[in-house]
Amino acid sequence: MTAEVDYYELLEVERTADDATIKSSYRKLAMRYHPDKNPGCGDSEARFKAISQAYDCLKDPQKRAAYDRSGHEAFHNGGMGGGGGQGGGFSDIGDIFESIFGSGFGGGGGRQQARRGADLRYDMEIGLDEAFHGKTAEIRIDVSQTCDPCAGSGAEPGTGTRRCTLCGGHGKVRAQQGFVLVERTCPTCHGRGEVIEKPCRSCGGEGRVDKPQTLEVTIPAGVDDGNRIRLSGKGEAGPFGAPPGDLYIFLHIRRHKVFERDGTTLITRVPISFTTAALGGEIEIPGLDGERLAITIPAGIQSGKQLRKRGAGMPVLQGRGRGDLVIEIGVETPTKLTARQKELLRELQETETGDECPQSKGFFERIKEAWSDLTEYLRSMLPGRRRLKGMPFQVVSHYSTALLASPASSP
Repeated sequence: MTAEVDYYELLEVERTADDATIKSSYRKLAMRYHPDKNPGCGDSEARFKAISQAYDCLKDPQKRAAYDRSGHEAFHNGGMGGGGGQGGGFSDIGDIFESIFGSGFGGGGGRQQARRGADLRYDMEIGLDEAFHGKTAEIRIDVSQTCDPCAGSGAEPGTGTRRCTLCGGHGKVRAQQGFVLVERTCPTCHGRGEVIEKPCRSCGGEGRVDKPQTLEVTIPAGVDDGNRIRLSGKGEAGPFGAPPGDLYIFLHIRRHKVFERDGTTLITRVPISFTTAALGGEIEIPGLDGERLAITIPAGIQSGKQLRKRGAGMPVLQGRGRGDLVIEIGVETPTKLTARQKELLRELQETETGDECPQSKGFFERIKEAWSDLTEYLRSMLPGRRRLKGMPFQVVSHYSTALLASPASSP
C-alpha cells in the first residue's frame, strides 16, 4: 500500500461524503485491518496505517480542503504537513478500541471500578454417615475482610481522597507508540481516578485486612464426593470497599468400612457359608439409618449373585426418597473343619449324583464333547488314518502336538 493512493478510495467513500460517513467508514475499516485482529499480517498492518493517515487528513476541514485542491502535493515540499506525520491522526482511535473491546477500553472511558474480591476454596472431609444424615459444621479460615477503622475506604479516619493528577481522574493514561495509541490503567491511582491523602494505618490504604473468621456450614443429606457448597459473600473482601467474593466448600467423602457408594446406591459384599448358600437362610445388615435390615438368602444361591433392597440406599440430594442397597454374595469355602465335619462332608460326597451342581455337571459334559471332537479330528488327520481308540492320553497328546507343529500330511 503506497502513500499516493487516493484517500477517498482508501476510506471507500465518495469525495462528497460528509464527516459522519467518513468517520463511520474509517472505524469499520480500522477494526477490519487492526493489527490486534490480524497478528503477523504485514499487509493488514500497512493498510491500517494508510487508512489512519487518510482519516487524519480528511477529518480536518483545512487539510481536506487542501487535499481536494492539490491532492498529495498539498503536503509535500513544505505544504501543510501532518497528512502522513507520525504524531497526528489518532484523536479518534479510542473509538476503534471502544468498538472492538467495549466502552471500558478506549474513548476516554471512565474510571475503573474497584474489582470484586477473589473467590476462595475450602476442602472438607466428612464420613458416609454424615453424608447420609447431613450435618452442621463450623470451619475457621483466615481471610481478607473489610478494615473496620476506615470502613474499607483505605483512608485514615477523618481524611479523604483527591483526584489523581496523573490521569486527571479518568483512571487511565494514554501513550502513543508509532501509529497506535495505547491506553493503560493509571499507575498512580490504579484505575480509581483518585488517590488517598493519608492511608489508613490499620490496612495500609488497601481497605482490607487478614483475620480469622468462623463460619457455620450446613451440609444437606445426600451430598456426594465432589459436591460443593457456596457461601455467598464469604470470600476475600474486595479492595477499597469493593464487594467480597464467595467461599466454595468442596466435599470429600471418607471410605466406609462396610459400604461403597454409586450415586444413591449403596453396595456391600457379604460372605456366607456354603451351607447357608445351599440351604438358604437370613442375614442382618445394619443400615446407615440405624435400622437392622433383614436379607433373605434363597437356597442354592451362587457366589457373585446380587440381592437388592429397595429404598435402603442414600437419600436423594434436595429431593425425595432414597436409592437402593445392593448386597453382593460371596460363598466362602470352609478352611477349618473338625473331624466330624469332614466325616459328614464325605458322607454327603458319597451320595452326590452330579445333579446337585448343574453348572459343574454341564461344564464337564462340554469338556467330554470337546475331547471327543478333538480325537475324531486327529483320527482323520494323522498319517495312515491311525486308530486312536484305546490309545492312552499321553499318546494322543503326543500325536496332536506333532500334528500341530508340522504341515498337514495327505492320507
